[in-house]
Amino acid sequence: MASITIIIPARLASSRFPAKPLASLIGPDGIARPAICYTWQAGLAAARALGPGVRCVIATDDDQIADVARAQGMQVVMTPVACANGTERCATALSALGDQPDIVINLQGDAPLTPAALVVAVAALLDRDPALAMATAAVPASPAVLAHLQSDAAAGRVGGTTVVCNSAGRALYFSKSVIPHVAPGTTPRESVLLHLGLYAYRPSALAAYAAQAPAPLELQEGLEQLRFLDAGLPVGVAVCAAPGWEMIELNNPTDVPLIEAELARRAAMEPF
Repeated sequence: MASITIIIPARLASSRFPAKPLASLIGPDGIARPAICYTWQAGLAAARALGPGVRCVIATDDDQIADVARAQGMQVVMTPVACANGTERCATALSALGDQPDIVINLQGDAPLTPAALVVAVAALLDRDPALAMATAAVPASPAVLAHLQSDAAAGRVGGTTVVCNSAGRALYFSKSVIPHVAPGTTPRESVLLHLGLYAYRPSALAAYAAQAPAPLELQEGLEQLRFLDAGLPVGVAVCAAPGWEMIELNNPTDVPLIEAELARRAAMEPF
């Protein structure tokens, strides 16, 4: 496997859920911790699975997040507030770290339920296909997750992200709407793919991304990965089997009890 650095971008500002990296989540042991602690644990588990020498760091623009992270023994790199998204933050953090890995993993701070196996799958996909600029992950949405996405949409909340791919496994489009469209109460003809907050980049593609202006669809959807597609860069999607817990991201305050329940289920199946 190529040399790898895992970066966890975390910012305080969020239109949907301000300060969510510091939101309290009650763990399986009954202790409440900031959400970023659980994503850090997921990052460390992924680093162990990827092999020796994999570095894991938090990239943030906020002193509150940095202080909490350092108090928990996390490595932190400060990045500008001006970073528009996690990908730009990863590019800035990599430059500040001075690392020259073959692959950079972006494990988003609001994805504490990410299993190590998915990180390995995304890194392996990018490693074996030199034509890809970036790789990401998706899992088939379970009926419960699909219902959750549709419920968010019906209530006017922005929930998870879905992706559609071509027959070669490359992304055609990402959206915060459920794509392809599935009428409520009907069964989809094919699995709806839930996109996960997980990316693997080549450092050259990461630098090129940061140098490019945001794309109109990226701004409209609020999805950073659409800048790659707008530039015509191939994005691979590793479609993985869903783990034994629901892959819910921390997008809204209503997700907190759902994630707490899944953290408990995960701990029973795959302890960190």
